[in-house]
Amino acid sequence: MRCPGPPSSQVAKVQHTHTRSHAGQLSRSSHPCSSSNATGTTTVVLPAGTVIGSVPPVRLETFGSVQATGVGPACPQMTGLNITPLLLDVIILPDVEETLYFGTSLGDETEDCLTISVMRPEGTAAAAKLPVLFWIFGGGFETGSPQAYNGSVLIPQSVGQGKPMILVAVNYRLGDFGFLGGSEVLADGAANLGLLDQRMGLEWVADNVAGFGGDPDAVIIWGESGGSMSVFDQLAIFDGNNTSKGRPLFRGAIMDSGSITPTEPVDSAKAQEIFDTVVEAAGCASVADSGKLECLRGIGYETFLKATNSVSTYLSYSSPAFNYAPRPDGRTLTASPEVLAETGKYATVPIIIGNQENEVRNNICFIPDQHHTKADLIFYLNDVFFHNATSDEVAALVDTYPDNPDSPAGIGASNATYPEFKRLAAILGDWELTFMSRLLLETFPFNVPAWSYQATYANGTPILGTYHSTDVPHLFYETDDVSTAIQALYISFVDSLDPNNYAAGTACGYLTPWPTWQERKQLLELGAQSTRLIYDDARAASFDYIQAHLKTLRL
Repeated sequence: MRCPGPPSSQVAKVQHTHTRSHAGQLSRSSHPCSSSNATGTTTVVLPAGTVIGSVPPVRLETFGSVQATGVGPACPQMTGLNITPLLLDVIILPDVEETLYFGTSLGDETEDCLTISVMRPEGTAAAAKLPVLFWIFGGGFETGSPQAYNGSVLIPQSVGQGKPMILVAVNYRLGDFGFLGGSEVLADGAANLGLLDQRMGLEWVADNVAGFGGDPDAVIIWGESGGSMSVFDQLAIFDGNNTSKGRPLFRGAIMDSGSITPTEPVDSAKAQEIFDTVVEAAGCASVADSGKLECLRGIGYETFLKATNSVSTYLSYSSPAFNYAPRPDGRTLTASPEVLAETGKYATVPIIIGNQENEVRNNICFIPDQHHTKADLIFYLNDVFFHNATSDEVAALVDTYPDNPDSPAGIGASNATYPEFKRLAAILGDWELTFMSRLLLETFPFNVPAWSYQATYANGTPILGTYHSTDVPHLFYETDDVSTAIQALYISFVDSLDPNNYAAGTACGYLTPWPTWQERKQLLELGAQSTRLIYDDARAASFDYIQAHLKTLRL
């Protein structure tokens, strides 16, 4: 039996209207495939030449009448791609290519890219006070754009379930434009600009979403992958102060495949090495240290973009050891995220958090097939990921994972591809994503509800299983029974801060009542045919080791 979908009348025709925000008058229209969809609303307009290495300014003047239809341009992308034989094997698998997001489908890249897309049900009145779902896209802090996401499925589903909502998608700077590190950047106060772009987007929503029929007091922040890591960072920046003008910017959060990311400071050796590489590629190496950042700002967009792409991307040998990521700078992030979590320096709001069972297995397909022995694996982890750990410490971590081609996830020994493939995937997936969710949950107050899940619905995919980003089609594009049920959980959470309040009949027998993680430390397993509750205790020895050694296991 098919789950009931939204009535067809909810699919809107293109309509042009006007509204006014503090930035001026906005012309907007609906997306041709969704409910009344106001897109391209300008959050910040940065004059050309000020984007590189600059904090987004607060613009108080009005801009007059602004054409704000369609989707805004993508921020500059890092799309260097390492083609491996294994990648060629997996990319031909059904439905795999669309979830790898190489960035090649993004258009209109420009440095003047700080925009917000606002999508809402057709006919929404300004006084509707609908809850707002604030989306932060993923892409390893190097690729991605709101262009790849719209509300053509989620918004009609919310209307059909009697819980209409508004979807907002924020753009933010990537790579060197948004996350350049180095001592020069730290001294200039120009670190974590991408996070500050996201924060300004939240502030824009607080000031303006009421004009679109949204409730600024009912905002949920949501992200996947790097966007999900950004969600935790938005909980933790300024030591957990999530207010603007005396009111909270959001009341809940959803983190899909990402949360805490243990990182070294902005002026760490790794961040400095990347800065120096970019400076060299940009022709600024001969400039005194105190002038290098200004040199980068003055070389022009095209030259700077080329210099940025001289650094390897997360679609290469270093995947997924992000060369660009939010890092502690003493102000925006006062410490590594796991420290902020352990010390309670983050906004505690109700959350949904979870992962795919086989995280990063697709990411490591970009790594050359050269890890055939335990010694190869230890060297790679030490060289690319854990610079501050000794080889003995890395070896001890590796030893907590069985040397078994069918371990730790059971998709078959024939899918191991090379001797250390699955062990490498398990270590990186746990360290970067799965265990970080558990670590955050262990710090969470008992009286603030948190729900956690693990997805296994794609375990039939050869080689990859339920890999990183398989959730995106279910959440944004698909209308099958499983997707509709998962969407219902999120829509319910946006509406009531409880995922269990979905409309009767929506789940078609797929969903199991979902207890909070604090009750029994259980996850909702999202399978291909049904759901069940499982305990969040997988690979306990590995979790204990990583938790005890995080100071030396940071990016």
